[in-house]
Amino acid sequence: MNSQVKHSPIKTVNPFTNEIVKEFDVMKPAQIASIIDKADEAFKSWKNTPFSERAKIIHKVATIMRERKEALGALATLEMGKLLAESIYEVELSADIFDYYAEHAEKFLADHPLDVKHGDAFLSYEPIGVLLSVQPWNFPYYQITRSAASNLMAGNTMVLKHASNIPQCAQIMEDIFKDAGLPNGVYTNLFVPGKDVEAIVSNPKIKAVTLTGSKPAGASITAAAGANVKKATLELGGSDPFVVLEDADVSEAVEVSVAGRMWNAGQVCVSPKRVIVPAKMYDEFLAKTKEAFSKLVVGNPMDATTNVAPLCTEKAAEDVVSQIQKAAEQGATIALGGKRVKRTGAFVEPTLITDITPKMDAYFEEIFGPVFMLYQYKDVDEAIEIANATEFGLGGTVFGKDTKKAVEVARRIDTGMVYINHVTGIAPELPFGGTKESGFGREQSIAGIFEFVNAKLIRTTTPDKAY
Repeated sequence: MNSQVKHSPIKTVNPFTNEIVKEFDVMKPAQIASIIDKADEAFKSWKNTPFSERAKIIHKVATIMRERKEALGALATLEMGKLLAESIYEVELSADIFDYYAEHAEKFLADHPLDVKHGDAFLSYEPIGVLLSVQPWNFPYYQITRSAASNLMAGNTMVLKHASNIPQCAQIMEDIFKDAGLPNGVYTNLFVPGKDVEAIVSNPKIKAVTLTGSKPAGASITAAAGANVKKATLELGGSDPFVVLEDADVSEAVEVSVAGRMWNAGQVCVSPKRVIVPAKMYDEFLAKTKEAFSKLVVGNPMDATTNVAPLCTEKAAEDVVSQIQKAAEQGATIALGGKRVKRTGAFVEPTLITDITPKMDAYFEEIFGPVFMLYQYKDVDEAIEIANATEFGLGGTVFGKDTKKAVEVARRIDTGMVYINHVTGIAPELPFGGTKESGFGREQSIAGIFEFVNAKLIRTTTPDKAY
């Protein structure tokens, strides 16, 4: 990083008003190096801190978050625009994840005995050092929590490069960790632009990287990590299928899919972006979807009557409209919406697109906004073909009354997670992650805590039986 380059400040811009609220100076290379040095020094003691002591602190983080959930929720809504109720739910979910790992980490990482012919052998799970966490804006607290809860309980330390449009959410989480009693250096926020991340990965005291973001960002980070022989985990978005089976209740499927797609104004990696229904129920499904859209209220995310919020930035809104326009130019039908809302703020009309074919970009890409794409199929084989047509493989849904059949269909979808009769969800005890170009690695559940520990083999035997 060139210390002579002057960076634009990192800003909070309220997407409801497009007004600048607060600015933060970009950290200089010397500051960043000092923070990483402190994280490395803190690791030497944190890794030896008993699980019980770590758990007290992490439980306290959860308690503080619940106590401050209204203020934390309002801050997330201010910075990235989601509905206040969604923001508060996110805070509560994050607290649950912190509690989950505080309660279970010691059991998860207990020595694991191995069955050997002579003597004894076991795996000892040990932390590896300073982790770099690179996270996006769409879930300001949850994205931090997914990587921090497990890894701090495992004994690693962490530096966070959060999205540049939510600096106050990034800072307040560091403050909460300090208020909970986390030792200095164990978790620290970095105010840096995305283009400086590769240089941070190269710091020899950074031992691994976890990133949630775009495919280009993931490719860049894994290249830097690979060049320095460091492990990485990635979650790079999705274009989740929502497959409706012939025995499904149409009204219920419409309600669930529309609500799921409009969650967080469509800015969710695992929202049902492609709804795939049998041809014989297509007309009914389309009519009921239009009816559901007529009840959507776009407006102030702080207002309880609003159910579609602005997008996170003006640039995000412009990009989504550009994708919709390209779909129309390539022959898709824009059945509803498709334009900017005529008001201040980063708003896009809830949009319904039909008649999408493999000749169109929209058939394959992810649209990160309130855009509902409806497909029809003649048989289950065609439904699976549509579901698996994209490069993504994060989540998905199969909707139908016959659970056994729904599970059979779920097994054929190339994705990391499939939910039956529910949009792809989130729970502390359930692993989260994808396949194909949606990334690799898992967060949450028991799986999440093993990503960045060293599974060290320890073998004991008598000299005459040694191998």
